[in-house]
Amino acid sequence: MYKALYRKWRPQTLDDVISQPHITSTLRNQVCSGKTAHAYLFTGSRGTGKTTCARILAKAMNCPDAKEGAPCLSCEICRDADKGTLSDIIEIDAASNNSVEDIRDLREGTVYMPERCSCKVYIIDEVHMLSPSAWGALLKVMEEPPAYVKFILATTEIHKVPATIISRCQRYDFRRIRTEDIAKRLSFIAQQEQLSLAEDAARLIAKISDGGMRDAISLLDQCAAVSEEITAAVVSESAGVAGRGALFEILEAIADGQAADALRVTGDLYSRSKDMTRLCEELTDQLRNVMLLKLGGNQGDLLSCMPDETERLGALARKLPMETILSHLAAMQDCRERMQRNPGKRVELEMTLIALAMPKPKPVQVVQAVQQVQAAPQAKVSVQQEQTAAPQTQGRTEASPNAKKLRPEDFRPVENWMDILEEYRTVNPAVSGSLAESAAFVNGNVMLIVTKNRFFLTLLKNRENAQSLGDTVKRMLGREYKILGKCSESDQKENLAQNVIQKAINSNIETAVE
Repeated sequence: MYKALYRKWRPQTLDDVISQPHITSTLRNQVCSGKTAHAYLFTGSRGTGKTTCARILAKAMNCPDAKEGAPCLSCEICRDADKGTLSDIIEIDAASNNSVEDIRDLREGTVYMPERCSCKVYIIDEVHMLSPSAWGALLKVMEEPPAYVKFILATTEIHKVPATIISRCQRYDFRRIRTEDIAKRLSFIAQQEQLSLAEDAARLIAKISDGGMRDAISLLDQCAAVSEEITAAVVSESAGVAGRGALFEILEAIADGQAADALRVTGDLYSRSKDMTRLCEELTDQLRNVMLLKLGGNQGDLLSCMPDETERLGALARKLPMETILSHLAAMQDCRERMQRNPGKRVELEMTLIALAMPKPKPVQVVQAVQQVQAAPQAKVSVQQEQTAAPQTQGRTEASPNAKKLRPEDFRPVENWMDILEEYRTVNPAVSGSLAESAAFVNGNVMLIVTKNRFFLTLLKNRENAQSLGDTVKRMLGREYKILGKCSESDQKENLAQNVIQKAINSNIETAVE
């Protein structure tokens, strides 16, 4: 019967465990010296060797012929332990045995001496899934166990393990396995299994597995069923990821402001049953590489890309400013979060790509309108009225909008304006709807909102709307702003910003709010 590769090539000794020397050397020394702890806690992401090391450690502590801290693998105890028939090594899956009754059964079993081994070892996998009452039952027996009882706990979510349990264990944190180590191990397994694995395919599998050896070997097994010649194209097809060229086509289309080209490539990937969530994650990873290259210096060790992709990534880094790259990264991460809540994953991704490709409005004309507002004597009246209505703000030392002359080059866009609108949508959907195609710019404590929807200016006259918008901006940006509104549609006959302010003053309505 065929045996899955990840089971066939599971490490049998601590020497076979890769990328965890800080753990394997310590465990080996403890076994050699006979000073093993009564409780261990292994934590780390999936596929990094937690359960494997637990099984090896349990065998090493009980193997009568252990040498240099390694089990012999040939005695009856080692063979029975590998088969799962050794009664003195008990492996418990806490995901399905998480009740207090299960832990009570465990406690009752600890009173019996081991039958064949020197110690009885309990391996509790996914221990974070125990119920609160089960934690209480486990705590007592772990605090003062019999001398012949050992516990090895394994978890991927250490934050769910009570501090009282952690304090009674020796904790070992398993690192993500390095891409180079995974690729080297995959090449060795492929050679032993007589598989043709290209070097770039091994690196791609290692990158997709995200530090998990089990995921990498499982993907290798899947690729071997597709083709005898395992290439990078075969890996992409088997894993359901986008081809590397398609990722660059999308990113380059966004950088050039060609939203239609980005959607065309996305639609082609969708028609080939590519997962949109995975595509979003891959675009995020490549944008991260662009960010690291933009920083300059020696960032090669931090890049998660193929060697031949560096040149195209560098071209993107030279084309995009750092503020734009960070804004794109934040937008893609927000898109990934929305995908978890929305079944229309393709629509979410397409909306994000269009938003990234759209040219950002330039604030020069807007700032000119603000300068006219600052120069107008009516602005002083507005500030005085506001101080009268809200005396608690009189002690503030920030300058009012007309305190200094603002230059166009001093205004900068609010990069996370879309995040602010998303938050404001939950507070005031009516006003946020009028800001669908808007942008915000700040200088000091002045924020100017430019929108194509003139109705926003009407809604902003309402004190409650203005107050709710000001509170949201303060909550998201961490400071208060004087908020001004302007319609981006120009009028050749008169200055619309000045006209709106004049009408507001004539109606005794404030034109600046906090």
